[in-house]
Amino acid sequence: MREGNLDAPTRHPIEWRTDAFYDEKLLEAEMERVFDICHGCRRCVSLCTAFPTLFDLIDAGESGEIDGVAKADYANVVDQCYLCDVCYMTKCPYVPPHQWNVDFPHLMLRAKAVDFAKGGSTARDRLLASTDTLGSFAGIPIVTQTVNAVNRMAPVRAAMETVLGVDRKAWVPEYATTTFRAGANASPTHPVVDGERTPGKVAIYATCYVNYNEPGIGHDLLAVLEHNRIPYVVVEKEACCGMPKLELGDLQGVAKLKETNIPPLARLAREGYAILTAVPSCTLMFKQELPLMFPEDADVAAVRKAMFDPFEYLIARNKDGLLDKDFKAPLGKVSYHMPCHSRVQNVGRKTEEMLKLVPGTEVTTVERCSGHSGTWGVKKAFHSLAMKIGRPVFKAMAAPGPDVISSDCQLAGHHIEQGMREAGSPAPEVAHPITLVRRAYGI
Repeated sequence: MREGNLDAPTRHPIEWRTDAFYDEKLLEAEMERVFDICHGCRRCVSLCTAFPTLFDLIDAGESGEIDGVAKADYANVVDQCYLCDVCYMTKCPYVPPHQWNVDFPHLMLRAKAVDFAKGGSTARDRLLASTDTLGSFAGIPIVTQTVNAVNRMAPVRAAMETVLGVDRKAWVPEYATTTFRAGANASPTHPVVDGERTPGKVAIYATCYVNYNEPGIGHDLLAVLEHNRIPYVVVEKEACCGMPKLELGDLQGVAKLKETNIPPLARLAREGYAILTAVPSCTLMFKQELPLMFPEDADVAAVRKAMFDPFEYLIARNKDGLLDKDFKAPLGKVSYHMPCHSRVQNVGRKTEEMLKLVPGTEVTTVERCSGHSGTWGVKKAFHSLAMKIGRPVFKAMAAPGPDVISSDCQLAGHHIEQGMREAGSPAPEVAHPITLVRRAYGI
């Protein structure tokens, strides 16, 4: 009899500071146990390429069972996992509190961490995961113009493929000449209005992508907050959230970034601010991964409690009767993609709910992995797989003949646009949902 299978999934802390965590024999034994369970179930076969890779290895073995797979081949499965977390949160019936205690994503994280500790990551992978370093350098105005120009040249993209492992066909973001933090206005002086559940003041954690690549998303968020008379501040000091380093298995690197981010965020949380980020992966990092890595840290817990997805916050304000719903402009047909790191936050379809408040707007929601997943989807080794994973999304997003395509993850949005274009579908404008809300307000 299965125990606990009707209870909500729970997560155990990540014991990354113990010697046992890095013990390769213990790791291999746990991977064999979990892979055997996955082999007997196969419910997640359509989610990504990690599971088909595992099942193909088993099916090709002499025994047709996990004991027929060489331990060295386990790394092939690990490489295919980009920690989207969807298998854990939406598919697997054996997650805790079930007695089988299957946590596939965090087992893959452990394997990545062991490999990283052994020196298994390449210098180019470490560079791609250092988003602050790349953004700070490329964000210098004269450098920005040069970087953006050369990144459009085919010979340079070929060199990037050789040196950095970035597929020459993959979409890569440009850098802004002025960062979001440099161009953000001071906090407006509106009275604080508290709802029953939502703090009446907001702190903005900019994120690397918004700060260095598309600051307009951040400015659109500030405009929406100001329109709703919600006072805001921009967090005085921040570093990368740590998600790229987590995906690489660099847990010490994650811990170092945490020491920069958590003190100012915890102070704001204790002062009653809601903390908003416009990138789902960053929100998830503070809501889930850091609390699991540092379960005893009171500051991390305070930040987790205060952290909101922007639309989670705005819809909560709406339920409190405090959201301005005097929209001036319809948005037409919107194909909206709900990214994995939004889905696994378990807050529901809040972005869809917000967009549907706008009169004259038809929203088609696609709730499936786009295949991009940060740096994984742009790498030469995986870009073709990322496009394959995203193919059903590209088709579903194109089907309604949308006026605009939108995703809470702007990287996924551009990836979808590329996929639609390569499939021969008209590729309409890509706009972040918060940009669409600002447009609907007419501000």
